Amino acid sequence: IATAAILGGPAAHWVESFEKAREEGSGSGTWRGQWRRRSVISFGSKNRTIGVAAKNQQITHANNTVSNFKRFHGRAFNDPFIQKEKENLSYDLVQLKNGGVGIKVMYMDEEHLFSVEQITAMLLTKLKETAENNLKKPVTDCVISVLGTAFDPFLGGKNFDEKLVEHFCAEFKTKYKLDAKSKIRALLRLYQECEKLKKLMSSNSTDLPLNIECFMNDKDVSGKMNRSQFEELCAELLQKIEVPLYSLMEQTHLKVEDVSAVEIVGGATRIPAVKERIAKFFGKDISTTLNADEAVARGCALQCAILSPAFKVREFSVTDAVPFPISLVWNHDSEDTEGVHEVFSRNHAAPFSKVLTFLRRGPFELEAFYSDPQGVPYPEAKIGRFVVQNVSAQKDGEKSRVKVKVRVNTHGIFTISTASMVEKVPTEENEMSSAEADMECLNQRPPENPDADKNVQQDNSEAGTQPQVQTDAQQTSQSPPSPELTSEENKIPDADKANEKKVDQPPEAKKPKIKVVNVELPIEANLVWQLGKDLLNMYIETEGKMIMQDKLEKERNDAKNAVEEYVYEFRDKLCGPYEKFICEQDHQNFLRLLTETEDWLYEEGEDQAKQAYVDKLEELMKIGTPVKVRFQEAEERPKMFEELGQRLQHYAKIAADFRNKDEKYNHIDESEMKKVEKSVNEVMEWMNNVMNAQAKKSLDQDPVVRAQEIKTKIKELNNTCEPVVTQPKPKIESPKLERTPNGPNIDKKEEDLEDKNNFGAEPPHQNGECYPNEKNSVNMDLD
Repeated sequence: IATAAILGGPAAHWVESFEKAREEGSGSGTWRGQWRRRSVISFGSKNRTIGVAAKNQQITHANNTVSNFKRFHGRAFNDPFIQKEKENLSYDLVQLKNGGVGIKVMYMDEEHLFSVEQITAMLLTKLKETAENNLKKPVTDCVISVLGTAFDPFLGGKNFDEKLVEHFCAEFKTKYKLDAKSKIRALLRLYQECEKLKKLMSSNSTDLPLNIECFMNDKDVSGKMNRSQFEELCAELLQKIEVPLYSLMEQTHLKVEDVSAVEIVGGATRIPAVKERIAKFFGKDISTTLNADEAVARGCALQCAILSPAFKVREFSVTDAVPFPISLVWNHDSEDTEGVHEVFSRNHAAPFSKVLTFLRRGPFELEAFYSDPQGVPYPEAKIGRFVVQNVSAQKDGEKSRVKVKVRVNTHGIFTISTASMVEKVPTEENEMSSAEADMECLNQRPPENPDADKNVQQDNSEAGTQPQVQTDAQQTSQSPPSPELTSEENKIPDADKANEKKVDQPPEAKKPKIKVVNVELPIEANLVWQLGKDLLNMYIETEGKMIMQDKLEKERNDAKNAVEEYVYEFRDKLCGPYEKFICEQDHQNFLRLLTETEDWLYEEGEDQAKQAYVDKLEELMKIGTPVKVRFQEAEERPKMFEELGQRLQHYAKIAADFRNKDEKYNHIDESEMKKVEKSVNEVMEWMNNVMNAQAKKSLDQDPVVRAQEIKTKIKELNNTCEPVVTQPKPKIESPKLERTPNGPNIDKKEEDLEDKNNFGAEPPHQNGECYPNEKNSVNMDLD
């Protein structure tokens, strides 16, 4: 497992909190380099610590801190690799009942054995918790990247560190007569310093020192190395770099000339010698535009966004591949010989399904395994056994056709997903229509998992013969239907042909109709290293209890830390800003109490219940809170008084302007303005009284008035005065215009003036006298 990204909410909301998660440290989703450095779990007497905090405890609690455990997945305890790794671990590995690898630690003052799967689940649970804390929403899914195609599991940054450690172990043994491997804490410190030295040599070619104080037996040790010496020391590792590159080009069927750009990721690619060899292999400069530590996790985050309905991203086509070829083996019905067939070749597209057809009279077993055991980086080549149950012969004694669907799902996991038996059932003619309808519905029924049947190939396999299976680049090849299958298919007689019977021919006997039914068959799966249901439930229950214990311990530690923080914070402020707000006697007594509380925390209060810390904090706050309030009031009160004074001046000026007949306020009723004056006078009197009373108080006494009370007075003053002084002036209406029946609106004054000007003029025409040529003709409405 290289890295993981978390999907939250309905799906991927990890993208938005990627940068936030970096700061928390325990790897919310984490990213490539940090998964490696932070996949550390430390077990204590009360709880577990996971992530950066555990990394800090790796030396002080070496025997109970688990790290570098991912490579133990899928291996038996007696695996030579496990036995070799045991020598360099600070914790103990033991054999579990199923032959797997167990990790022994002390937890809750008791010895516990955890499987590698449990330890990994603890880490993933922590990643989920961290992501949820940053996203402020639940996490439901995740994307985990897994190395594939071509890689060397023993060629990475840790392997370069080991070369440095071996070198300095030998040097210190000769120079100081100290065996670093005899003490695990000293060895872990050496690992940390060698990792730092390796990083420094990537950017410096000069001699660089390595110094460790009190390394062993109170002795200080030192050494030095430069880049050229480091490359010479790691020559064997550097020579292995080209092997996976050649394998990659071979598997992808590409030539070096076909590659247009090379981007390198991963912490170890920062080593100059590694860069040089990759560039030399491809014959071009390599690109380092991506952050080498975060590139894989960013890819996971992008995949999260693609899967999420909440994000819209550019269309990407990502096709996963089966890294190792997978085959099936089975026994024939009546023979001891085995049939073997490779169902998925190397780098076959995934997810993908294929359907194999077997002729059987009874239940049979299929065993899946990796076709090329040497190419698999684990000693176990078997995948699992699958027993197809409830298979029986046909009623006429013939073998039944059993269709088995094999699948590699989206997670790259091989399984036999379904199995069905084709059963022939005789039926009467009047049942044909319903039987045909049943078959039609069966054929048109959508698959239970729509994604499962996206890519399906039909392969036929009969007992005693090799199945005909297409290769990846070929079309699906299907065997010609067997005679019995052909006869079983429902056929509707042609009506036209039926009417062409010859009269002299005797009628033919009706053939019995056959209905074909697919019967689903149960499959018993026994996968290698798969956890049994009971064991899995026990692991889940155990993890749930540990999560609850971690939560309780966190609350206890938070309560303890709150007391410690209060002691340090108040002691500093009592000698600073709070000093004037507490009398001398109380000052001395409180300092004494703070010192006693500090001593209690590191002695008998080191491991107390949560409530003991809560009570202790309340005891301190009874004395400290009044002091803190006096300080805060002294800071806020003058500001509030100033604001109140400004409001009083504002309203008093408006009242004075009103008395002076200012036009701005002459529209306000006098009774309303009296309310303003009364409110201003009352509040001003109150302010003067409390200010005089407060002036007589010392700073170490409780205030006469608090800032909140002054704020309330300001609000009351505004509520009384503001509606009065902000009354708008009444609007002055303009003279109304009268509308004549047949013409435009004319002001009355204008009309009178017009009448005077027209005195003695020709009187208006009577009705019926029309002058069509006149410009000012009368408009008439005709009914």
